[in-house]
Amino acid sequence: MLKNRKTILLIAAISLTLAFGGWSAVKAKTASTDNQDAYQYLKLFSDVISIVQDNYVEKTDQKKLMYGAINGMLRELDPHSSFLKPDDYKELQIETKGKFGGLGIEITIRDNILTVISPLEGTPADKAGIQANDQIIKIDEQPTQDISLMDAVQKMRGPKGSKVKLTILRKGVQKPLEFEMLRDIISIQSVKSFGMEPGFGYVRISSFQSGTATDLRKALNQLETENSGLQGLILDLRNDPGGLLDQAVEVSDEFLDGGLIVYTGGRLENQKMRFEAHKKAKPHNYPMVVLVNSGSASASEIVAGALQDHKRAIVMGEQTFGKGSVQTVIPLNDGSALRLTTSLYYTPSGRSIQAKGITPDIEVKRENQKLEDNQSEESIRIREKDLPRHFDNQKPDSQSKGEGTSQSDGKKLVDGDNQVRRALDLLKGYKIMIQTAQSQNK
Repeated sequence: MLKNRKTILLIAAISLTLAFGGWSAVKAKTASTDNQDAYQYLKLFSDVISIVQDNYVEKTDQKKLMYGAINGMLRELDPHSSFLKPDDYKELQIETKGKFGGLGIEITIRDNILTVISPLEGTPADKAGIQANDQIIKIDEQPTQDISLMDAVQKMRGPKGSKVKLTILRKGVQKPLEFEMLRDIISIQSVKSFGMEPGFGYVRISSFQSGTATDLRKALNQLETENSGLQGLILDLRNDPGGLLDQAVEVSDEFLDGGLIVYTGGRLENQKMRFEAHKKAKPHNYPMVVLVNSGSASASEIVAGALQDHKRAIVMGEQTFGKGSVQTVIPLNDGSALRLTTSLYYTPSGRSIQAKGITPDIEVKRENQKLEDNQSEESIRIREKDLPRHFDNQKPDSQSKGEGTSQSDGKKLVDGDNQVRRALDLLKGYKIMIQTAQSQNK
């Protein structure tokens, strides 16, 4: 099982074994036809390369042409498969550690336009006023038309204190907006925790990075110690874009004593994996509410789906993003890598959330959103189903300690966030119902 958990950022070598023995004549003929088609298109590609090299107005860089061709091929597959040049691959490795120089923006490509999913809390982008659904049309006066995600990321990354200017189109605003910002060290603290009221705790996971599960255990231990045991916990996964699959499995495992957490299904046998929960020496048996919204994606949906299917927690909030695909990073010989969608994941009950998402048990809309033109948050959120070439929903195939636990921080959170307030009321109501039932049985 530990071996299976080394999943995303998987260093893998793909080998194709052709077992000719036992093939029927029909299969052999089909394989032969496929090979002929492949050679035909490779010949076409070779011809195009030769024509470009011989006739283009300037001398071409062969490496640049090849990288561009590979990148274009992968971009035709789905929104999440991509080619990582050596520098891009290094950036990805840095990002999973949660610390890098930049602006702090989650971005995607929507309708061929570079679009903001959400700014990360407390980052230069957040402080400058960048909003969800903003369209980035220029980076430092350079148009972003046809730019790849990794190229956009590279342009916005840089040393702390260096300047970058974004030109933004925003719905409801007639003229483009310009934001000049100073890059900063984006150090994402993936786990934060607060004490709410005596006996009730709050834990937020902002992304799933290496060490997230360890930080969660420390936060839970601190909350449980300070409260002499918890009577209820809010796990906040709102606007959590996901991250490492193995960390999502470990976080789910922390709250489950057994059973299936998630399983993946792909074309190859080695892409079909199952992840199980284990009995704990120190279980966390208190009631839980998991908060989600349309910014909750991928790994956060795995956690919400597992806890929901096992009836371990009540999921509250809004429909999640719906990214149910797994990307494997496959290093190549020159230091580049493929980021390839290799499988889809399913919740314990067999639900695929691809392009659908997790439906909360209790729907609670977020209040007091700062939106343009009286839009609802629902209308401006980007989901997996809005991305070009997304997979359709398919049925299954067979901080170290957090940021402290002060009650004042918890009170501010409750006062300013109606979804947290509803979650806390639900936990308190459950406690009262249990106490009432116990008194009636005496």
